[in-house]
Amino acid sequence: MSGPFIRSFIAALIIAPTLVLGAQAQGQAQSDMSAKEEPQWQYATALTGTPKYGPDDDHFDYVNPDAPKGGSVRLSSQGGFDTFNPILPRGNPAPGIGNTLDQLMESSLDELNISAEYGLIAEATRHPADDSWVEFRLNPAARWHDGEPITADDVIWSFEKLVEINPSQRFYYRNVVKAEKTGDDVVRFSFDVKNNRELPHIMGQLPILPKHWWEGTNDKGEKRDISKGTLEPPLGSGPYRIASFDVNRSITYERVKDYWAADLPVRKGTNNFDTIRYDSYRDSTVVLEAFKGDQYDFRSENSAKNWATGYDFPARSEGKVILETFPDKAVGRMQAFVMNLRLPKFSDERVREALNYAFDFETVNRTTFYGQYKRIASYFAGTELASSGLPQGKELEILESVRDLVPASVFTTPYENPVGGSTGAMRANLKKAVNLLKEAGYGLKGRQMVNLKTGEPLTIDFIDHDPNSERFVLPFANNLKRIGIEMSFRVLDTPQYINRIRNRDFEMTTLAWGQSLSPGNEQRDFWGSEAAGRNQSRNYAGIRDKGVDALIDKVIFADTREDLIAATKALDRVLLAHYYVVPQWYVDLFRTARWDRFSHPQNMPQYTHGFPQIWWWDAAKAAKTGEQP
Repeated sequence: MSGPFIRSFIAALIIAPTLVLGAQAQGQAQSDMSAKEEPQWQYATALTGTPKYGPDDDHFDYVNPDAPKGGSVRLSSQGGFDTFNPILPRGNPAPGIGNTLDQLMESSLDELNISAEYGLIAEATRHPADDSWVEFRLNPAARWHDGEPITADDVIWSFEKLVEINPSQRFYYRNVVKAEKTGDDVVRFSFDVKNNRELPHIMGQLPILPKHWWEGTNDKGEKRDISKGTLEPPLGSGPYRIASFDVNRSITYERVKDYWAADLPVRKGTNNFDTIRYDSYRDSTVVLEAFKGDQYDFRSENSAKNWATGYDFPARSEGKVILETFPDKAVGRMQAFVMNLRLPKFSDERVREALNYAFDFETVNRTTFYGQYKRIASYFAGTELASSGLPQGKELEILESVRDLVPASVFTTPYENPVGGSTGAMRANLKKAVNLLKEAGYGLKGRQMVNLKTGEPLTIDFIDHDPNSERFVLPFANNLKRIGIEMSFRVLDTPQYINRIRNRDFEMTTLAWGQSLSPGNEQRDFWGSEAAGRNQSRNYAGIRDKGVDALIDKVIFADTREDLIAATKALDRVLLAHYYVVPQWYVDLFRTARWDRFSHPQNMPQYTHGFPQIWWWDAAKAAKTGEQP
């Protein structure tokens, strides 16, 4: 399941028992109903288990319900922006634009392991035991910033336009065959499959847009068009609205003082800043220097070198800048050197495996990353969903059911990355790489590795948008050169790089996939055969494999949490066995740096630091640190 982080809860107007049923418990209860009895409305739902918060809870446990409102926070972004339209498949939407819109349902920040959702625009939801449809009953208090009510027509129009305009979203919601009003304030989404437990859930993540605004005219009398980009600040329903902007450079949001959902239990203690500003930068080095120069307030550090050496400056030693880490438990990840499998040179998995043997992670981690990283050995690294060892129990049963579609090695050989770190180890690894290439029909002619049938040299064009990538790309290229493979390294500007990736006009690059703890329909978009031919999909590599497709369905249609974990591990194991990527590294911490003008709750959510959503301006700290320039 993929979707934005959650910001809301619902007022408890419930036509349902106080007990909220989890997906499986609810399904069992509903299966015992008579055929004529309708499923009950629920104020919250969960994919597995039971939602943590009840209808009488006043606020989430991790917030400070009395957090003061006021102050401002300045953030950074890279690449600029050229549109405020949040659903277009092209262009660069403004950072933070999601703060202007609400969803039907949203989740808390401390129970992502069961993926609970609570109502916001929808005050309640219900669906039958076979998950063939889902209904949402709208909160009568829900309003747009112009005071107009959010209606069922808005919900239906938003869905229809989203799938009409955005091919990726059309694929994601492909099992939704109808959106219709079943009452003045009730919307039903009907599905063409049954028992896809996630479909009712992901419909709750739908962002809702104002139909009357988008179908209206601007102050020049020109008709607006949701299928095109716009720099007219759009009407929203969320806790913030656009206050000012400078295209491609900065945008400032202001807190909506009469925000309709401000007093709902989920909103207490959140959205505390009067203004949020994003400044755009083009270079990661400039971004760090801007932080040190007090040009913005909070930074998530993704560079090991910066974390180790980049914060030795006066404000840090004086205590004005705070470095703090938070556990990262919510996201699995695969970050890797990604090959474009649409190219014949990468079609043989022995070639792809050989490239992994040429990457010396251990040396790069020691010399470049200060030993801070772990090698990725799973598409769900850092979570309970990661496969390891040999398959057992339910995972083995699932793999046996598709044995004729998956590599035989998944039953006999655990996946392991080659280990480097020394001259001897790399000599052996490169020898193994050469042998794999020979098996795939390649051989050395002079100093070049060539295809022995065609005589074509094996070369790789590596592209990136960050010049700092050369720190780990060039050592990889040097190792490849030792076995006759030339790899070039080119840095593109961000818009050009994005277009190259979208158009699949690349040979190799670094890409990453984030994974929730409840994977589901988005796996088709990541690895599914249908997605391989769609430029807007996240199947960047171009994976087409019947075994992978079958295991994605096992994940999507898993009945229990236990089945989901087993199916995900099986999928992970098969993806690894095909050597589609050369895995890189991860760290299971959020490394953050901030100017000491803010405070956060004592009881932080276990899955995220929640900045700036649950933090607040601390006037006393700001007085000591110095007001923002």
